[in-house]
Amino acid sequence: MPFGISIWELMILLIVLLLIFGAKRLPEMGRSLGKGMREFKDSVTGVEEAVSTTTPTPTHVELPSAPSEPDSTKESEAETERQTVS
Repeated sequence: MPFGISIWELMILLIVLLLIFGAKRLPEMGRSLGKGMREFKDSVTGVEEAVSTTTPTPTHVELPSAPSEPDSTKESEAETERQTVS
């Protein structure tokens, strides 16, 4: 049996549930539990399908090219800063 439950333990559990909830309430609880599990399964598969269909394909992106010569103003600022620190 699943989860290591024997037939006798399952029978005792069903009898206790019958005594607590009654004969009318148990089928309603079973239906609502099954409906909830079905809705959960449908929502999970719906999300997986939506993700797989809406995933965009990667496109090639052109990056701007770097300037061929370094910016001389940044170098002069860095040199001036080094001289003031010394």
